[in-house]
Amino acid sequence: MNSPSLRADQIVRDSLVFHLRFGDAHQTFDDAVANFPAEAINVRPPNVAYTFWHLVEHVRFCQADMLEYLLGPAYEAVTFPDDYWPPATATASEQQWHDTIQSYRVDLDRVEAFVRTEGLDLYTAAPHVWEAAHTPLRTVLVMADHAAYHGGELGILRQVMGLWAPDRVDHFTVEAAVSQNAVPPADLADDE
Repeated sequence: MNSPSLRADQIVRDSLVFHLRFGDAHQTFDDAVANFPAEAINVRPPNVAYTFWHLVEHVRFCQADMLEYLLGPAYEAVTFPDDYWPPATATASEQQWHDTIQSYRVDLDRVEAFVRTEGLDLYTAAPHVWEAAHTPLRTVLVMADHAAYHGGELGILRQVMGLWAPDRVDHFTVEAAVSQNAVPPADLADDE
């Protein structure tokens, strides 16, 4: 039988992986990019300084950057925020869009493998990191929060631009709220 501290550590690791991959309070990254129309990858939504590809590439780059920071002393810092976003004029082909998404997924697998590394102390910063507060636990939580934040942003921007497939199931409708015994906002209920 595992000691309570080993069991607690395993629960933390499993929870981190769950939060990275799924989360409880947001759509997944894969849901946010699913069936994205190729003709819109270089579109800038109204009042937004970046394209859909810029946003997805930013999420990919930040995850990769934080992972490299955790992995070792060979990490080379980049300039924030400039180096964390593609140039404003950069565009992507459909293949580059797919490559960005695939690279994000490959790095996510690497993050999961890192979290599951036997003997890794999630609670103590490695000697090469800049601050003692930059523990693996905290840094992986930042990765998950960052991806969730921008995944939500991507979903909202898709909604604003009408880029979801017409047959997509929206998980917050009056019907869904009622079926879950939730009280829909007044403005949604009034639209019926």
